Amino acid sequence: MRTHPVKDPPPSAWKDHPNDQHRSRARGPDTCPGRTAAQACRKAALAAFLGGALEYYDFFIYATAASLVFSKIFFPAGDPTVALIASFATFGVAYVARPFGAVFFGHLGDRIGRKNTLVLTLVLMGAATFLIGVLPDFNTAGYWAPALLVALRLMQGLSAGAETAGASALSTEEAPTGRRGFFASFAMSGISAGIVLASLAFLPVAAMSETDRLAWGWRIPFWLSVVVLIVAYLVRRSLDEPEVFEEKHDHGELVKLPFAKMFKTHPAQFFQVALMSFETVTNTFMQSFGLAYAVTVGVPASTMLWVSILGNVLAIGTQPLMAHLSDRFGRRPVFITGVLGSGIMIFVYFSVISTGNIPMIFLTSTLITAGTYAMSNAIYPAWFSELFNVKVRYSGMAIGLQIGILCAGFTPLLGTALVGADKANWGPAAWIVAASSILAVVGALWARETSKTPLRELGNPVR
Repeated sequence: MRTHPVKDPPPSAWKDHPNDQHRSRARGPDTCPGRTAAQACRKAALAAFLGGALEYYDFFIYATAASLVFSKIFFPAGDPTVALIASFATFGVAYVARPFGAVFFGHLGDRIGRKNTLVLTLVLMGAATFLIGVLPDFNTAGYWAPALLVALRLMQGLSAGAETAGASALSTEEAPTGRRGFFASFAMSGISAGIVLASLAFLPVAAMSETDRLAWGWRIPFWLSVVVLIVAYLVRRSLDEPEVFEEKHDHGELVKLPFAKMFKTHPAQFFQVALMSFETVTNTFMQSFGLAYAVTVGVPASTMLWVSILGNVLAIGTQPLMAHLSDRFGRRPVFITGVLGSGIMIFVYFSVISTGNIPMIFLTSTLITAGTYAMSNAIYPAWFSELFNVKVRYSGMAIGLQIGILCAGFTPLLGTALVGADKANWGPAAWIVAASSILAVVGALWARETSKTPLRELGNPVR
């Protein structure tokens, strides 16, 4: 007979259907749950990879454009530092929308299913990105230009607020116990691929004359997002719902308000995820503020794009490896090692940028992106999903994840304001990342280890 500690939610809140345990045993611990075993695992991982690629291709061509272009074409002429801050503010505004997207699409994901919700977020992101590429500039439309830019950026934020969480939940639910970290990590490898594609798309743009770049060149990467959108859409339309979700749906066990239910039954898990999500500050800071800062100290923008490409190409391979290590040794030790490593290495990163030492910039950035950051980043899709029960998993991960990501979105603006025009004053930027890393470690120490927990027991009270 099951017993439940007083500190956990009432067992009746997450009572599984009596057939669940039989079905779980029938599959065995080392095979993929679901209809077609390994095929379902691979398809879910591919869908997560492509969705992550589109999301972060779209998000980081915006970050690159905000660093190099938008301050010059969407805002009135004046102090370039003020214009750059305004440009980063439009970058950050999407992060304000992300929690709202997490609530709305998280609700849909826990009510109507993972697949259809992920198709919606994909189309919304792709449409917003393409439309940014056709916007008029300030000289043509005046203040309508930045207003429309903000509106489309908000659309991107709504989509991104639920994309990673949904892909992670689906991949986790289709993967076998003992390999959930590995399969779920492909969402993060997709993100790395998206950053690589975004950087490659901007390389010819960065090589253009400034006149051509500002007039029309910057638009091309935004239009090219349609290619990734079509491929990702076709894959996602072919997905099936995870069986563990369909069982709850078929038995009428889904809850009407997953958002409210999650806060009632999983408040600790929500705050654990919120704290751990601060690990994302490292990558956001490097991809946006790091690029802008490097350019101000004389490092060519094209060089920094190649720096990003190298690190993320390697991360596509190292992240599944790190996730595999978490399947074997546990989520917590690998995650904490990575977060602490990033918090320390970020000081070296900004130091070498300030000196303009190109080989050291390549080395340090790669050690973070494909090493320490990959250790934490590859693990959170599975770990965050595993902390919640299937009935509120999409909502819980999506909303909790956006807390740290919301703060991450405005860190480039904060770093720009604190560093100012003093090229040697990079310390405040590094300390922002270090402080975020400490918050993530606190959340990891607090959270439950879940790497070996069977799928149908995830998010349930401890026995």
